Amino acid sequence: MDNGNQSLLKELILIGFSQHPQTRILLSILFLFMYIFTIQGNCFLIFTVIVSPQLHTPMYYFLCNLSFIDLLFTSCSIPKILHDEFSNRRTISVTGCLTQMNLALFLGIAECMLLAIMAYDRYIAICFPLYYTVIMSWRVCNRITVVMWSGSFILSRVPTIIKPLVFCRGNQLNHVACEILVVLELACGDLSTLKTFMFFQTFFVLISPLVFIVVSYICIIASLLGIHSAYGRSKAFSTCVSHLTVVIMFYGTSMTMYMGQARFSSTLKYISLTYGVVTPVLNPFIYSLRNKEVKEAFKKILSKYSVM
Repeated sequence: MDNGNQSLLKELILIGFSQHPQTRILLSILFLFMYIFTIQGNCFLIFTVIVSPQLHTPMYYFLCNLSFIDLLFTSCSIPKILHDEFSNRRTISVTGCLTQMNLALFLGIAECMLLAIMAYDRYIAICFPLYYTVIMSWRVCNRITVVMWSGSFILSRVPTIIKPLVFCRGNQLNHVACEILVVLELACGDLSTLKTFMFFQTFFVLISPLVFIVVSYICIIASLLGIHSAYGRSKAFSTCVSHLTVVIMFYGTSMTMYMGQARFSSTLKYISLTYGVVTPVLNPFIYSLRNKEVKEAFKKILSKYSVM
């Protein structure tokens, strides 16, 4: 197909999960409730941190960033999924698809970096408690945040700069959203340079932060073993359990997808649900239900507004 014919393609078709009407209704209800819980849970967490002075620490500052990422991540895909489940034509414009793909890639990279930053924050807090406020000052936190967001934006934009995508291998995406691995299956031309970059990008974005997180927790565990009090060890490590839970869910599915690449293309849409839908809805509950400070702060907010 020549370039002139390639440019005629204006829409892509998202196959989705099922064509069965009853299954689509059930999925719509499920996704709707999960999206509502995601919005409410993450907004609740952000609001609680903002209005509670005792939570104005680097740990909860980064947690607010995580909730913000989850809000955007789900909002760039779930509303479209809900629309498609109620529509007979599951189409998306090429421009809309590429926008959704780049936004999801940008937010996914940002979350990888942020989880590593949060591990570093716990490492400093537990291993160097006396120097925590100096090392993790607000100036440092703000600079880290700027580097994280700007770095994520640059890394997410490089693939499409290296190889602007043109589609010539059909117009059907076997997915519910424009995941980059699925989108590449329809792209034409020589993609070797792009795939090589994505391999190194995957190593930098997924493997490097994960190794950093593992090393941080090895140091944390070594430091905790030096605490003689069992209560002290439990209290110190309790702040890490929520983070570890999120890391396992997010990195487990992300690495399954992006380290496996196209060999798992038929199951990408199911695997991506874990980090694209399930993790964002569970994150605020994991951090709030297991966090005594958040629960106490929320109780103070409830008591304050109930009196008013």
